[in-house]
Amino acid sequence: MHGPNRRGFMAGLLAASTVPGLSWADAGSPAYLAAAREADGTFAMFGIDSQGGDVFRVPLPARGHAACAHPTVPEAVAFARRPGTYALVIDCVSGAVSAEIEAPVGRHFNGHGIYLGDGDTLCTPENDFEGKRGVIGFWSRKAGYRRIGEMPTGGIGPHDLKRLPDSDVLVVANGGILTHPDKGREKLNLDTMRPNLTYIDPVGGILDQVVLDADLHQNSIRHLDIHPDGTVAFAMQWQGDKSDTVPLLGLHERGQSARLLEAPFGTQMALNGYAGSVSYNGSGDTLAITSPRGGQVHFYGADGGYTGNWKRRDVCGLRAMGAAFLASDGNGALHRITVEGGKPLTVTPRAWDNHIVSL
Repeated sequence: MHGPNRRGFMAGLLAASTVPGLSWADAGSPAYLAAAREADGTFAMFGIDSQGGDVFRVPLPARGHAACAHPTVPEAVAFARRPGTYALVIDCVSGAVSAEIEAPVGRHFNGHGIYLGDGDTLCTPENDFEGKRGVIGFWSRKAGYRRIGEMPTGGIGPHDLKRLPDSDVLVVANGGILTHPDKGREKLNLDTMRPNLTYIDPVGGILDQVVLDADLHQNSIRHLDIHPDGTVAFAMQWQGDKSDTVPLLGLHERGQSARLLEAPFGTQMALNGYAGSVSYNGSGDTLAITSPRGGQVHFYGADGGYTGNWKRRDVCGLRAMGAAFLASDGNGALHRITVEGGKPLTVTPRAWDNHIVSL
């Protein structure tokens, strides 16, 4: 967002209060949201309970990527798979689409979003494809999801973003990959890409930025999770030579250098250069990444050491489930998993999409 009144305007929005109303209990108290393709080829977003069972189903017009859940109101924003230009705001009690969000001309969404503060301001990572830069779009919920501004992300191809604990400081995964809607999902700058992790104050702008070493400039930073102490875990997807075996998981604390974590060589190689989701468990003492291409989940301890893996074909979605994790796959299964193994919770005739969102 630009102009002399930006600081005061944004500060006022962040301080605004949400009108009391329905809560997530009115939608059946789901613990998670996830999108899927059904057996008949249609798509839907599901509310999932703490044991992996369906709470609600809301149809989607096309394949989803990740949803963004409002912190208090039973409302979710379902984003089109990148490069998408629309997002649907869904009333998770009635199943109705309460608003449609269209990316401005020259922008497209990247499948993720997050709310600030009390939930009035939605933030969307976007590509400004003519300007060859990333931006965060700001949308006011109380104004019917009207766009109220934007801010540069300090990189190209912003994908995921999260809020630091007890703060409105955003962490953005600038994946570094340039795309254009006219070229579909084609990657246009692999030789020169430069991913980074950027910390942004939605009022003041960029606070800090972390760039990988030059020999890892093709390691696209894609997905994030945040430890309660503020440590940022980031998952990466290698865009370089397929024969290379590189770290796909990193940790960062502000004011320090990034730490890159990896499994023993043979086990790391089996990930095929691709990490799908990243998550801490509920107690924060275990960190894990998924690899649908490698059919594995890798686990790491509090010290950053590799502790083991769990194998499942096309596993990708991952979120905390108490001291364990909930994992989803393209075969319709939800598992409760730890480094000791997995327990199937539900198996349905659907293909779960890439991510699970916690409420």
